[in-house]
Amino acid sequence: MSETSIAVIDQPVTRAAGPPAPEAKPGRRAARLLGSGLRRSVAIAAFLALWQIAPSVGWVDPAFLSPLSEVLATWWRLASGGDLWTDVWASLHRSLAGFAIAISIAVPLGLLIAWYRAVAGVLSPLLAIFLNTAAVALLPVFTLILGIGDTSKIAIIAYACFWPVLYNTISGARDVDPLLIKSARSLGLPPLKLFTKVIVPAALPTIFTGVRLAGAASMLVLITTEYVGAKAGLGYMIISAQFNFQIPEMYAGILTVSILGVAFNYLLVFIESKVLRWRA
Repeated sequence: MSETSIAVIDQPVTRAAGPPAPEAKPGRRAARLLGSGLRRSVAIAAFLALWQIAPSVGWVDPAFLSPLSEVLATWWRLASGGDLWTDVWASLHRSLAGFAIAISIAVPLGLLIAWYRAVAGVLSPLLAIFLNTAAVALLPVFTLILGIGDTSKIAIIAYACFWPVLYNTISGARDVDPLLIKSARSLGLPPLKLFTKVIVPAALPTIFTGVRLAGAASMLVLITTEYVGAKAGLGYMIISAQFNFQIPEMYAGILTVSILGVAFNYLLVFIESKVLRWRA
């Protein structure tokens, strides 16, 4: 390919000038955003209202489903007293550690499997076996080998987070447009730069999908691991409150897990939007 043709390819495509699109007025834009926010919150507001009304009017026994107002008052008492934050920190420490370990291993391994067929041929059968083995089913094995401390809990979280990241990385790297790869090779791009400048950026959207799935898995598996042998954490808080029939405390713990899960997901979406600014 000649330098002239490359220069032509690099030139931005010009379009015929037309009348500029009218900008929405600030008032209309604010009204549109408000309407969108209201539509998004209708289902949540209805659920919270039902949670408050059902035990208050006797549709559900308040002994088993505390009213939302009572749960929020209990949550505030635990938060202001500091007990809640001890459990939150213990859970976040385990969840984030396992999540980070999974990403640091799964992304490079997934790229290797996608790029080198010899590696895929050797590892794919073994990975298929472990993929179909539920993380919760291996919890007793991890506990026997690594003990009942944080090490086994972080390891089982890393195991659960590993698979969505790995297979989305493989899928993203294998689905890169072949024409894009051929074009890069025709320009004389060496293999390492082809890998870092073409393959990895093109696979990033799919990789981030796996990362978000792993973030959800880290919170789900975390609670299960803390049911066994934990002395702190939101899972320990929930199961302890259940055994002691402290129902508002139990629901306060469940509500905290939901809030953390949603916040973590939005954090990953925000990071994805910053990393993939080039994506429409």
